[in-house]
Amino acid sequence: MAARPASSPAAPDAPDDASTEERPRRAAYRRLSVEQRREQLIAVALELFSSRPPEEVGLDDVAQAAGASRPLVYRYFAGGKQQLYEAALRSAAEELSRRFTVHGGGSPTEQLSSVLDAYFDFVAEHAAGYGALLRGGSVVETARTSAIVDEVRRVALRRTLRHLGVRSPGPRMTLLVRSWISVVEASALSWLDEGRQIPKESLRDWLVDEFVAMSAAAAAHDRQAARMLAGVLALEPPDGPAAALVARLRALLPAQPGAPDRGRA
Repeated sequence: MAARPASSPAAPDAPDDASTEERPRRAAYRRLSVEQRREQLIAVALELFSSRPPEEVGLDDVAQAAGASRPLVYRYFAGGKQQLYEAALRSAAEELSRRFTVHGGGSPTEQLSSVLDAYFDFVAEHAAGYGALLRGGSVVETARTSAIVDEVRRVALRRTLRHLGVRSPGPRMTLLVRSWISVVEASALSWLDEGRQIPKESLRDWLVDEFVAMSAAAAAHDRQAARMLAGVLALEPPDGPAAALVARLRALLPAQPGAPDRGRA
């Protein structure tokens, strides 16, 4: 992950150039430690960047929301808005990466569903910032912000492969998982663009089916993908999502000449 942006040396919060009326309101904040104040400013900035595109958020907005002054924000983030945005983005990236962790048991597709639930909860909480981040082209986008996003994708890749029991993925196996992660990202952006009309649970189930279908296509071309898929299906219950998908696909196939009619007793 990219290096943590350096903050200017910060002393304990000192009184800002403020009016007499403002001083009592900010007195409690001056008791924060250096690290507490820094984390507070990052949290406030992240909330603002999550609700509005980054280019629409200024340091004055952050200062006002934090009950602080613009000079105080600069004291902790000498690089100004860009440094603060990168710190907030890194904080969000670390939170998103933690949500890729599988908790509890269940079949592979049930665990995958759990991870997708956590992912879409994050997308919903940080809608505007998430959209601006993944679409790119923001005026605050730099090589460092792109590196932060790429690291989240690498974390997702590593943890998905580990979840599937793949320790040394070949190029096709890596391509399979990377392609599916791209589908998840694109689905999240479309979900936001369309006003979240598709219920989150329905979208989650579709993405689980998408992974099974993509794995089946990869298995036809790659032995490692075939072994992975066989291992996953062996752990699935007979009435689980994978079996249901296979049954639906079979129902779509035209009846073959000479094949038994499954519709008859």
